Amino acid sequence: MPALWIAHVTVTDEDAYGKYAALAGPAIAKHGGHFIARAGRYVQLEGKDRPRNVVAKFPSVEAAEACYHSSEYQEALSHARGASERELLVVETTE
Repeated sequence: MPALWIAHVTVTDEDAYGKYAALAGPAIAKHGGHFIARAGRYVQLEGKDRPRNVVAKFPSVEAAEACYHSSEYQEALSHARGASERELLVVETTE
């Protein structure tokens, strides 16, 4: 089953986070993921407001987890740590 990688982010250091974004995209693509929403317009209805929201679709939960734990994504993530506050989850879709 396909899975969605959903990130809610507040960026605190634009330069460092830009390095993360430049590396994260190729890492996500390498694991079969593609972006379906990336920092677009949103409406916060409940919970903590995070001004950057990203959704990527992967072939499976396992592919998304493999991406997260890959050396490529961990290198990207090293730039996001300390440059953002984030929540990230993967959820299997019903399609």
